Amino acid sequence: MTFVERYGPWALVTEASAGIGAEFARQLSEMGLNLVLVARRRQRLEDLARELESKNKVQVGIVAADLSRPDFLPAVLSVTSSIEVGLLVNNAGFGLAGHFLAHELEKELDLLNVNCRAPLILTHEFGRQMAQRKRGGIIFVSSVSAYIATPFEASYAASKVYELFLAESLEYELKKSGVDMLALCPGSTQTAFHEIAGSRAVAPMTVQPVVEVAIKKLGKKPVAIPGWHNRALVYLLKFTPRRLQTYFAGKVMSNLVTP
Repeated sequence: MTFVERYGPWALVTEASAGIGAEFARQLSEMGLNLVLVARRRQRLEDLARELESKNKVQVGIVAADLSRPDFLPAVLSVTSSIEVGLLVNNAGFGLAGHFLAHELEKELDLLNVNCRAPLILTHEFGRQMAQRKRGGIIFVSSVSAYIATPFEASYAASKVYELFLAESLEYELKKSGVDMLALCPGSTQTAFHEIAGSRAVAPMTVQPVVEVAIKKLGKKPVAIPGWHNRALVYLLKFTPRRLQTYFAGKVMSNLVTP
């Protein structure tokens, strides 16, 4: 069975207007999957849709929606109700660097909604459809931050633990239903993430190999960590006491937070 036969004919990608999400859209369309692209910035979505339709001869639908808002799902369903979504990429997410108590509560709640609530809703909605068809795949873009408590990026790290554990747990639950789960756990990546979060990147990878790893590992493993340095870090954490991990993570992050 080909990738398109197993996870097609449509893929839904959140936060697809830039960065990792846009790269998922490009690589999946090159494989022949039609796309539904979700993000806040309609113009960027329209520009990307035209590019992919012209270059790869696929169909592309767009949904301009803010996943931090409680009522985003009807907008998504209005575009997907008549198509078969066989692959869901829960890519949307952002971070907040700095002192937790210095952040506005509204921003912290937005992070919780985008990083945790939105993927839960979308996974429940489209996971049910996939389970009924006995095939499909769901990718959660988590992070290596899911493996270490991170002072000065506390909510972000916690949200990535949620995605990692949800993916691993559902992989067990839905295996017999033919629905594959993958937690993609990249480290620093060359996107606008750090600029928005208010931190500096360390040894960032480009988006292309990050997405390539996810597509290659889906259906084979429940977790994929792009980059040998990121895999080495996660491996070493197994032998380090958690309190020591948190201490060093706090020391590193205190130097990476931008004024």
